[in-house]
Amino acid sequence: MSGTRAYNFSAGPSMLPLEVLEEAARNLTDYNGCGQSVMEMSHRSKEFEGIIKDAETNLRALLDIPSGYRVLFLQGGGTLQFSMIPLNLMKSGKADYVITGSWAKKAASEAKKFGDVKIVASSEEATFTYIPKLSRGDFREDADYVHITYNNTIYGTRFPEVPDTGSIPLVADMSSCILSEPVDVSKFGLIYAGAQKNVGPAGMTIVIIREDLLGYAGKECPTYLDYTIHSENESLYNTPPCFAIYIAGEVFKHLLAQGGIQAMEKQNLEKAEMLYNYIEESRLYKCPVQKEDRSLMNVVFVTGDEALDKAFVSEAKTRGLINLGGHRSIGGMRASIYNAMPREGVKELIDFMKEFESNH
Repeated sequence: MSGTRAYNFSAGPSMLPLEVLEEAARNLTDYNGCGQSVMEMSHRSKEFEGIIKDAETNLRALLDIPSGYRVLFLQGGGTLQFSMIPLNLMKSGKADYVITGSWAKKAASEAKKFGDVKIVASSEEATFTYIPKLSRGDFREDADYVHITYNNTIYGTRFPEVPDTGSIPLVADMSSCILSEPVDVSKFGLIYAGAQKNVGPAGMTIVIIREDLLGYAGKECPTYLDYTIHSENESLYNTPPCFAIYIAGEVFKHLLAQGGIQAMEKQNLEKAEMLYNYIEESRLYKCPVQKEDRSLMNVVFVTGDEALDKAFVSEAKTRGLINLGGHRSIGGMRASIYNAMPREGVKELIDFMKEFESNH
């Protein structure tokens, strides 16, 4: 494998577009002739002001974000949002959560520290292999918000449609699916996403929040955890994750040049269909997820034999197909096929799967 790039199926940090990495490498020590790296420049400089403003402009274009929403580039990963959301949005102290995986459970557990959390629905009894069916009447009328994890990285599920929460703000963790398919931002009160799966390197988190939800953090809320502070300071309250924002901005440019989210969705549907179709035809592999709820980004599968699963992951690595092990909590295999994973990578994986199956 020396000297060649592997096909990296990691759930995150994940593959980035090669063109973006090469462009960043060319500018690493001297960004656009300014004599310094983005890692060295002041976040108050005109150069970085251009970087962060362009990143927001291009993200707004990609997701068609309405004017009544603010875009924030924060730190702390998706995990910090588990606390920031209830600290900012729990006006009356009530929130409804839908549990569809480990991260949803962690988000609800954190929110319980700040108020009354109701678990509206859960698929835990079936090892999170499906998305619960939801209706408007499932949610409390006086809930401050409803929280969902839109795509479940570990278990390979996604919401097939946006739940109807009426006038209750819908909050969605889109860490592992943002920018992979069109989404109607106006149906959400707040969207958040850690960058390291489908946007850029670890260290930056995107928050898209409707403006009328700002300004409700209590006096006990730490200053840094108040969305209003970050909104008023245009994500520059303190030194932001400058290089991560820069790379994300380059990814946004790249996606626009590729045809935007619609083009990404077409590619992602094709890649996922290729892989799921082979798994369905196979006599060795099985995907435990209900068909209508299967993720486009994270494809989980097993052989039914733990030792064989481990052998699969080990042999795949020697072929340059890396990070195919399932999450440590459930084992098996997982192929994360984010935007940056080319069709050729999925084809190579399927070819290896066929060979492995014929040998076992």
